[in-house]
Amino acid sequence: MPPIALIVNDEPATSAQLAALVGELGFEAVVSSTGAGALIHVAAKPPDVILLDLTLPDATGFEICHKLKCDRETNLIPIVLVALKDDPRQMLSGVRVGSNGYISKPYTSDEVKEAIDSAIAWRHERIEHGDSGEIVFMLRSEMSILQQTNDMLTDLFSHTPLTERQIKELKQVLTEMGGNAIEWGHRRNADLPLKITYRIGSDQVTLIIRDQGPGFDPKNLPHAACDEDPIQHLDVRNELGIREGGFGIMLAKGMVDEFKYNDIGNQVTLVKRFAKQG
Repeated sequence: MPPIALIVNDEPATSAQLAALVGELGFEAVVSSTGAGALIHVAAKPPDVILLDLTLPDATGFEICHKLKCDRETNLIPIVLVALKDDPRQMLSGVRVGSNGYISKPYTSDEVKEAIDSAIAWRHERIEHGDSGEIVFMLRSEMSILQQTNDMLTDLFSHTPLTERQIKELKQVLTEMGGNAIEWGHRRNADLPLKITYRIGSDQVTLIIRDQGPGFDPKNLPHAACDEDPIQHLDVRNELGIREGGFGIMLAKGMVDEFKYNDIGNQVTLVKRFAKQG
């Protein structure tokens, strides 16, 4: 059977055009004119990709995308947002709710194909890595918003085999490392987006926190605690006039099973493995 492309659009002409385009790419087109109808289609038979219009009679495409991406049963379905115009703000909003692509009118068949191919490649990559779900959050760099996201992730953690203690540790780690990204990576510039990726695999949860700053050398951080001498950095912070603290990285390392920065130091990957049963 051919793969299924769910087209969510309330304009018959646009739906017919997209159906013809995806048909040329080997997909069977299924059309829904409402967000509620799209959710029913997805629950009955999950499609291989969704082309989701931003303006629907009963919801916005952002709302439907957010619902699907925050549900572990559906968040690996690739979603391409379809807009009336090329708007960077809409593209950013789409990223914030976890969309995998964005096309705008007037689009070409090549643009549709490229967006679908990229979205499906993302899903294949997640499956190859053994991930059963991924959610991407793009946040304003504000501690209150970080806390709201942390609360949402805590709810997601509760649906995994993580123990209550592991969940508390992950919540603290995200507070520490997200706070570092806001304070040091973004210098408290709220307009710089903080990206948090949540992945769930067969035996672990992975969190990736990425800021837009220039990065740093984690091995050369005299104002932060280190395993060899956890308090030596306090004198450095005092000399620099920095508030008390500097224990975040050391504490975070002790609360996760894997802790790794990227080469330039603006992204940290945190892995927490499920406790062995029995």
